[in-house]
Amino acid sequence: QVQLVESGGGVVQPGGSLTLSCVASGIIFSTYTMNWYRQAPGKQRELVAEITYGSNTNYADSVKGRFTISRDNAKNTLYLQMNSLKPEDTAVYHCNAHKIVIFGINPDYWGQGTQVTVSS
Repeated sequence: QVQLVESGGGVVQPGGSLTLSCVASGIIFSTYTMNWYRQAPGKQRELVAEITYGSNTNYADSVKGRFTISRDNAKNTLYLQMNSLKPEDTAVYHCNAHKIVIFGINPDYWGQGTQVTVSS
C-alpha cells in the first residue's frame, strides 16, 4: 500500500519560513519524480516544485528564489523549504510521486495535503 504523508504546515506571518516534509512508503522512492503542488480556495491546483530521480529541480516562477525542494532517498523523504512567505502562498500543499513506465499505467500517487496559512 502506497502512502505519502505530509507534515510541517501551519500558520506563519508574512516573511516567515516553513519546511514541509513528505514521507513515502510502499514505493521505491529513489525511482520517482517527486513534486509539491498547492491548491488555494477557488483556484486550480498549481505545480510548485519538482525534483527528478536524478535530483534535477524545477520551480514555478512565483516561488523561484524563495522555495527549495530537496529529497533524502535514504529516508524516503521529500522536503520543501519555504522562505519569505507571502499571503498568496496560502494553500493546501500536496506531495506527489510520479514516474513514466514503458508498459502499463504511469504510477501517480498523492498525499492528503498540509495546510499553509500566511497571515499577519
